[in-house]
Amino acid sequence: MGALAGLTWVDAVRMAVDVGVVAYVIYRGLVLIRGTRAGQLVQGLAVLVIVAFLSDRLGLTTINWILDQLGLVIMVALPVVFQPELRRALAYLGRGNILARSFSFLGVEDVSRLIKELVRTVGVLAKNRTGALIILERETRLNDYIETGIKIDGVVSAEFLVNIFMPRTPLHDGAAIIRGDRVVAAGCFLPLTDSPYLSRQLGTRHRAALGITEIADAVAVVVSEETGTISVAEGGKLTRYLEEKNLQQMLEDLLLPAEERTNHFWPWR
Repeated sequence: MGALAGLTWVDAVRMAVDVGVVAYVIYRGLVLIRGTRAGQLVQGLAVLVIVAFLSDRLGLTTINWILDQLGLVIMVALPVVFQPELRRALAYLGRGNILARSFSFLGVEDVSRLIKELVRTVGVLAKNRTGALIILERETRLNDYIETGIKIDGVVSAEFLVNIFMPRTPLHDGAAIIRGDRVVAAGCFLPLTDSPYLSRQLGTRHRAALGITEIADAVAVVVSEETGTISVAEGGKLTRYLEEKNLQQMLEDLLLPAEERTNHFWPWR
C-alpha cells in the first residue's frame, strides 16, 4: 500500500491501461488458440514452466540444463510447426474490427428479406441434395477470395443462387460470396481449415467454411451434396443438422442483433 500511495492519478491510469491491454491480449490469444494444436502446446509449455521453476528452486542442475537446451529447440521449431496457427493469428490481427466502421447500412427489412431468400435457397438445395457453399461477408473484406472466382453483381434471390449451384455448371464447386444484399462472386476458392479435430465425414465445403471463418468474421452456410445436411460456420465453429426454421433463427441471431432490430439498422458493407 505504501508504494501505491505515492502514485499520481496519471500513473494509476497508465498502470490500469497497461494491465488492461495485457489482460485483453492474453484473453483474445486464449480464445484464438482454443481447440487447436496451439492450445495443447500452451498447456505443455505451462507444465514446462512449472517444472523449470521448481527445478531452479530445488537446485536440480541436470534438469535445468536439459530445460535450457529444450528451450532453444522449442524457439526454433515453433514457427515451423505452428505456421498455420501463426498465419491465422496474424490474419485475425489484420482484420481491424476494433476500429472498423461501416459506411453503408441495410435496413432491417432488407436484411430480413435477404435471410428469407437464403433460407429458401438452402431449402431447395438441401431437398435436392445439391452441394453449396454461401459466404456472407461482414466487417472483414474478402476481396482476395472474390478475385479467385467469377465476379457477379446480382441481387440475392433464391432462384439466382439455386442456378449458381446447379450440378454440372462452371460455378457449382466453388463458393458464392455475398456482400450486403448482392452476390458479388461465385466459384471462389477458400482456405481449408487445418483443425485436426474434424470428423472424417466432413468434405471440402465444410473445411472451406471453417477455414474462411477462422480468419475472417464471415458467416458460411453449407449444404452437403451427399446428405443434404444444412450447416452454418461462424468464428471457426460449425453447427450441423439445421432445419430451415433453425437456420433462419441462427442467421437472424448472427446478422440482426437485438439492438440493431430496435434501431432498425444493421451495419454491413
